[in-house]
Formats: sequence, C-alpha cells, structure tokens
Amino acid sequence: MLRSVLISLTMIILLPVSALAQSCSFSVSSVDFGNVDTLTGAVADTTASVDVTCSSGLLTNVRVCLNINAGSGGATSGTRHMRNAANAALDYTFYQDAARTIPWGSRTNTALGSPVALNFTQLLGSTTQSRTIYARVFANQQSAAAGLYTSIFSGAQVSFNYTTYLLISNPPACSTVTQNTTQPSFTTQANVIPNCSVTAQNINFGSHGVLSSQVDATGGINVTCTPGTNYTIGLNNGLSGTGPTARRMTLGGGSVLYGLYKDAARSQPWGNAGGDLATGTGAGATQSLPVYGRVPSQPTPAAGLYTDTVVVTVTY
Repeated sequence: MLRSVLISLTMIILLPVSALAQSCSFSVSSVDFGNVDTLTGAVADTTASVDVTCSSGLLTNVRVCLNINAGSGGATSGTRHMRNAANAALDYTFYQDAARTIPWGSRTNTALGSPVALNFTQLLGSTTQSRTIYARVFANQQSAAAGLYTSIFSGAQVSFNYTTYLLISNPPACSTVTQNTTQPSFTTQANVIPNCSVTAQNINFGSHGVLSSQVDATGGINVTCTPGTNYTIGLNNGLSGTGPTARRMTLGGGSVLYGLYKDAARSQPWGNAGGDLATGTGAGATQSLPVYGRVPSQPTPAAGLYTDTVVVTVTY
C-alpha cells in the first residue's frame, strides 16, 4: 500500500522598508498678516497651513519632518525678520501651537525651534494630514516704518523630509531624517500701516483783575506717529471764535479774546488750514509741540471763569 503525503511549502518574503512604494507631497499657504498697526505696541497674529499627503502600496509607517528655516529676511537669536524696501526689519516668528509657546524651526537651525514631526501609518491608498503655522509679529515695534515687509521661503529655507520605518512605536528623530527632500515655496508678509495718536495739555491763563496788558500762557500737544508718516496738526477756532487769533473764552454773554500760536514770539497763528497748520514727520516716539497762547489787552468783562474748547485734528 502506498500512502501519499502532501507537503505544503510556504515562503515569507520580507521586503526591506526602503523597497515599499511610498511617496509624500506637500503644499504650504502663504503667511499674510495683512495690515499691522505697530504704533499700538500690540502683537499681530495670523495662521497658515501645511498639507501633507502620503501614498503607499503596502502597510507602511512614515515619519515626516517639516523643517522651516529663517527665510530671506534672516533671523537673530531665534527671531525671524521680514524686510521692507530699505532692508529694515519687522520681527516675527512661527509656532507649532495656538498658544504660541512652541517655536517651529528646523534640524539645521535649532535656535528657531524644532521641526514639526508627523507620523503616517496606512494600508493601500493615501492619507492627508494638515498642520497649522501659528505666526506672530512681536509687540513693541513702534520704530517700524510704514510699508510692506516680506520674507521669502524657498530652496534651503524649507526642507520637508520623510522616511519609512518598521516599528510604529519607534519613529526616527527628525534630527536624523534627511531623505526625500521637498522644498516648496511660500511668502510671509505684513503691511505696516501709518497711524498717529495725540494728546493735549490744557492752557491756563491764570487769574487777573483787569486785562489792561497782554497775558501769555503755554500748553502742549503730544503726537506719536508711525516712522516716516507725514502729518499735519490743526486747531479749530473753538466754540465761538472766528479765527486763530480771534478765539473766545466765554461766560454767559461775556467773552475774553485770545489767540493760539506755533512760535514763542506769537507771530505764527495756529489754525486749521493752509499755512496755519503745524507739520511734522513721525518717528515712532512721542513728539511734543508747544502751543503758545496770548490774551491781548482788551476791555475787562465781568468777573468769573471764562473757558473755551479747541479741537485738535491730526491728519496723516
């Protein structure tokens, strides 16, 4: 009697990880802060996004590392710079989190922070993940001149790398991932807008029994404008005046005539139009302009407190 025995043979072929069909693609939106008012001294925030799509033909683990360097504007001690046409800097940086506490940098410039790491584990097909770039223009940059500031990220300024790995629990550190370099381009920009703020000091001519001689007093206007911003300051005629030197402080039906001037000699009236305007150029710091007042000699009205209100208008 013959007995036949079937022997089943099985071969398991282990493919090296590098042989698996794997590819990743990337897209980055531009970082646009829009109009930024640096005069307030506040931060300005915006966001952009990085989209990563990885495809494979077999079960694969993929480590993706998103390295972003300084950009064309350069960086100093972890602070990136956008530049205007005069090469002046506007300071900003990128973060990995919405709280803007974890900087986003690269393996080649760790002063800017660490790269963002993404992990993909997938079967057949493709998977997409997105990461938000949280960007911030730093506070207290009142010295930044108005205009457009930019920084371009291209070439070596952007290095998105990926590699496959075996154990899902043990992805490689981004400091070692240099394979499959992709270098998409994007731009960061901010438009610093001109702005001015103004405060005024009251003018007190004091107490006088009669107005038989002129009375002088001085006040002041403090104006702060974005550097390079040309401005004019006008003073209206008050509540009942008819001109820069014919303003009136009033009490009931009585009045005291007075004028406001740009110079200590009281020869340049300060009004609200033409040559009566004061002019200047912003420097990002407070500029103080004296206001010279004069009450000329005149018939003395009834005793009491005479007042007027003058509106200060800054045009820029």
